[in-house]
Amino acid sequence: MNDILTKSLWQQFGASIDMLKNAIVTCPDEHWDTKDDFWYLAYHTLFFLDYYLCLDASTFAPPAPFTLSEFDESERPPRTYTKEELISYLEYCKTKCYSLITEMTEETAFTNWTNQSKTMVYPLIELMMYNMRHVQHHTAQLNLLLRQNINDAPDWVSMVGEV
Repeated sequence: MNDILTKSLWQQFGASIDMLKNAIVTCPDEHWDTKDDFWYLAYHTLFFLDYYLCLDASTFAPPAPFTLSEFDESERPPRTYTKEELISYLEYCKTKCYSLITEMTEETAFTNWTNQSKTMVYPLIELMMYNMRHVQHHTAQLNLLLRQNINDAPDWVSMVGEV
């Protein structure tokens, strides 16, 4: 794929992931597991970040200790995940995202990705943008919760940091 497009996609997608990390790190322990569900919103974001980075949706399985609970709207994870677990999951996803973007060819970029229920069909390049928007959407929600609860939120990240 075009080097400028690859670099630009990674710079911005990676920046979105870094912003999510900053929100998770900023959340004080006393606000992690409350009625606002900060931890759960962060987990949901990471789960679908990971899922949408999987080239074959039918083979998706999150790393331990995470489950497929997000596919069942009536089910929640079996427990509250810790901040450390979610930061580890985020780093796993960031590396996976970097690899997918840097190894993407023009052929794979335009190969259709289909979710398990066949309700989403996108060329991989469009799915990457959809995924980035999903991460940024929920990161904004987390930052709003931080503003409301501690009157603080992380700064804007313009480009990705280290992988």
